[in-house]
Parts: sequence; C-alpha cells; structure tokens
Amino acid sequence: MISSKSKRRRDGNPAQRSVTERGFTLIETSIAMVILMVAGLGVASLFTYSIRYNSGGEDRALALSIAQQHIEQLRSVPYTDAVLNVSAATVLNPNTISNGRTYRVTKTVTGSNNSPGGNPTLKTITIRVDPLSTGWAGFPVIVRTIRTSSTSGTN
Repeated sequence: MISSKSKRRRDGNPAQRSVTERGFTLIETSIAMVILMVAGLGVASLFTYSIRYNSGGEDRALALSIAQQHIEQLRSVPYTDAVLNVSAATVLNPNTISNGRTYRVTKTVTGSNNSPGGNPTLKTITIRVDPLSTGWAGFPVIVRTIRTSSTSGTN
C-alpha cells in the first residue's frame, strides 16, 4: 500500500519534482517532428524514383522483346524474299500494343557488297521500336542483324 507521504510527493507541485522527472519541451518535440518529416519525405521521393525506373526497365524489356520477334520473323524468310528488298525506313505496324503500352516498329534494310548483277550480297536489317506511351524516357530500342546470300565467292 502507498503511504500518504509518498503519494503527496508524486501529486505535489512541479517545483518539488526531481531533475530526473523532467519531460520534453514543446520546442524539442517540434524540432524532432520536423527532422522526422524531412527524413520521411526523402524516403518517399526514393520510392517514386524507384517505381518510375522499374517501370522504364519493364518498358525497355517489352520493346526489346518486340524487336527480337520482328528480327526472328525476318531471319526466317528466304534472302531473296520481297520483304527483304533494300528499302528506306518502313513502319511495319503503326501501333504495336504490348502489355497496355503502345510502340511504333520501323524496319530498314540496307544492302552492300553488290554482285556483278548489282544485287546486294549482304543485307543489314534494322528494327527500331519507339515508345508512344507516356511514362518512359522515350529512347528507342534498335536491333540489327546481317544476312548474306548463299552465293559462292569468285575464289
């Protein structure tokens, strides 16, 4: 049981309290809250930064996948097929949509090392995938491959 003398000391006037019983002042608490708020805002900005760049990585991976699919389709056709005729940049599919994101796919075929008949013996196929959706930095993905004719050399 608590004696009335010790009870009076606890409930008594604040001037009678010992130095160890002091609490935080309002100013100390306010300063601590401001420091914690600044640290919290810094962490929140890191979260938005990481979300944005993870999304950008996913967009680039999708664009690379689209480019690889088109390159594989063009590698599977015969060298003399009309789809591989030397041409300037040609938009293949104006709007390729993958995972809710829109891309523009452009094909370019250039020829070199022409045969005596003027036909190219090397063709460089370039597929460029440009994002049309917002939220990504907008840098294109470019994939190139080189095809050669199956003609024998002169030696």
